[in-house]
Amino acid sequence: PGDIIKLSAGDMIPADIRILSCKDLFVVQSSLTGESLPVEKYDTIVDNTNMPVLEYPNLCFLGTSVESGSATAIVIATGFNTYLGAMAQTITERKPTSSFEKGIQSFTWLMIRFMLIMVPLVFLINGFTKGSWHEAFFFALAVAVGLTPEMLPMIVTVCLSKGAIAMSKKKVIIKQLHSIQNLGAMDILCTDKTGTLTVDHVLLEKHCDVVREEDEEVLRMAYLNSYFQTGLRNVLDRAILDHKEEVHIPAQVSEHIKVDEIPFDFSRKIMSVVVEKPDGGHQLITKGAPEEIFARCTHFELDGEIHPIEPVLIEDLKDEYKRLSADGFRVLALAYKNFAPKSAYTKEDENGMVLKGYLAFLDPPKETAAPAIKALQTHGVSIKVLTGDNELVTRKICQEVGLDIHHIMLGDEVEQLNDEELVKRAEETTIFARLSPAHKQRIVQVLRNNGHTVGFLGDGINDSPALREADVGISVDTAADIAKESADVILLEKSLMVLEEGVLEGRKVFANILKYIRMGASSNFGNMFSVLGASVFVPYLPMLPIQILTNNLLYDFSQTPIPTDDVDHEQIAKPRQWTIENLARFILCIGPISSIFDYTTYLVMLYVFDCWNPARASLFQTGWFVESLLTQTLIIHIIRTNRIPFIQSRASVPLLSMTALIMAIGIYLPYSPFASALGFTQLPSLYWPLLVLTLICYMGLTHLTKQWILKKGWI
Repeated sequence: PGDIIKLSAGDMIPADIRILSCKDLFVVQSSLTGESLPVEKYDTIVDNTNMPVLEYPNLCFLGTSVESGSATAIVIATGFNTYLGAMAQTITERKPTSSFEKGIQSFTWLMIRFMLIMVPLVFLINGFTKGSWHEAFFFALAVAVGLTPEMLPMIVTVCLSKGAIAMSKKKVIIKQLHSIQNLGAMDILCTDKTGTLTVDHVLLEKHCDVVREEDEEVLRMAYLNSYFQTGLRNVLDRAILDHKEEVHIPAQVSEHIKVDEIPFDFSRKIMSVVVEKPDGGHQLITKGAPEEIFARCTHFELDGEIHPIEPVLIEDLKDEYKRLSADGFRVLALAYKNFAPKSAYTKEDENGMVLKGYLAFLDPPKETAAPAIKALQTHGVSIKVLTGDNELVTRKICQEVGLDIHHIMLGDEVEQLNDEELVKRAEETTIFARLSPAHKQRIVQVLRNNGHTVGFLGDGINDSPALREADVGISVDTAADIAKESADVILLEKSLMVLEEGVLEGRKVFANILKYIRMGASSNFGNMFSVLGASVFVPYLPMLPIQILTNNLLYDFSQTPIPTDDVDHEQIAKPRQWTIENLARFILCIGPISSIFDYTTYLVMLYVFDCWNPARASLFQTGWFVESLLTQTLIIHIIRTNRIPFIQSRASVPLLSMTALIMAIGIYLPYSPFASALGFTQLPSLYWPLLVLTLICYMGLTHLTKQWILKKGWI
């Protein structure tokens, strides 16, 4: 800092600098703002401290470049102290905890609290009532293992991996597995405009006369002007030259000979070429900023006739160009003047011209943007556009992609609001324009803090802080390296339609993970009451430790095909987020139902089969083992769908097959060679019809309770 540097056209700016003096200095800041057109800079001292830092006219930043002009400046920041360096540092910071991670953590702590309450109680009750602290300890330990959802890491990982593999086939790279679920839970997608909604290539959209009617002659003259100029062609010139196949322009170019050129400079903001026409006359063709063209024109042409520009008509003519600007177009005016042949032309000849018409340019939206946005909105995802570009251009693009615009908010407004005020405005706003990278990051942050799962789609250096802040950052393979490094998901194709597929895949993943969590949590909660009750009333261990572990092992195996399960359409129609309160309500309603039927089994075993006698303990333990295993194995088919199971919605073949296999093993074990080793004994024939009745009643009551929970909105 403190070094004095000199800049000229083509230079990369090596640090954050303040301009001391300059001449016609234009700087490209697209890497920081996303705005593709150069910005003019001055050496003026600015008093307005509320202005966004990137809009200060006397400051230039590391990572930008000089388009034209020259300057002398003083270095004010280098390295990580620069604006770009501060953005780069966000990549090294720990990414905020996502909604998925928060949900898993909440569930884990819920299960830990269950165990911390349950295990000591079981140990103490069995120790005091049975008199054997050694047996009580091992029984409590087995209960702890049984209450642990040890399959959760496997189920989550397989579900996420399956989703990632499915997305890779659609040319989407998932960098972080948990981002699959975040993609499904996303209810707000914030997107940059340039390069994401648009093709990032400026096109000539309109070439029209002074009343905005299409005019091929305007295109012909503009083409001659851009074709014959020898200066540096900008994106607008290239857009004009892309129209060479229209109206036989190449043939007409060959009929003209370049005579002279009056180069562009930033004080005039126009440029002219002089060509010799086929009839030998000379014609000066000028294009540039409409305000400058208007000041040099005395006539206008309309329908082949030339009319003087009367004072009363000036505002009408300007209104036509302003309407194009208001529609989001970058507008140039075109004028001409005919001369008798002469050898040289100067800037003074650019007066008394005839206004011919306008050229309107736009970075058009991608073909897939409109259907992708419509599809996302249909699936409950709100779209907000966050861009460094101006609000007029952004509004035009949003209208073209079918995005309903409610409110527009500018960067300087964001700067002036505190977080509480900003989140209220952000909820209602569709377009955020003239934003700095810090503004984008802050908007994403306040929306996340307000309970939303936020995705951000961007591809520029200026998007990296917001990509890092979002629950799921989405970029494309052509993005800047820093943007790809900050993103969680990378699209290998420019089509945005894969976003919809990603959202649906994420919701399928979430639905299957939630099936296991609901089932495991409610089952464990019910088992807690069942074990406590049995420990108090039964004069021996209600189930041997090895039986608990065998039950737990078989039950876990029955759940392994959950990642392959089908998902009902209504479960992926809208975003679904982790709500530990709703999960707790579900557990409190469904869990005790299994306890009701466990207690029913206790009564049957104690009173029907006379198991009060400790000598018949193995019969009681076997009866409860089989009932417990079958009810836990079948319950997934009730919980997995909001419809009537087996009739309106069936599980996947692997899940159905595994359920049948585990139930068969559970029924076979009391009669198997392993029965004595596991402490089992054969069950009386009357047990089986009573068990079938128990299972039917259990599934029926659980389904009715689930429907009630559904009406309450707790699912």
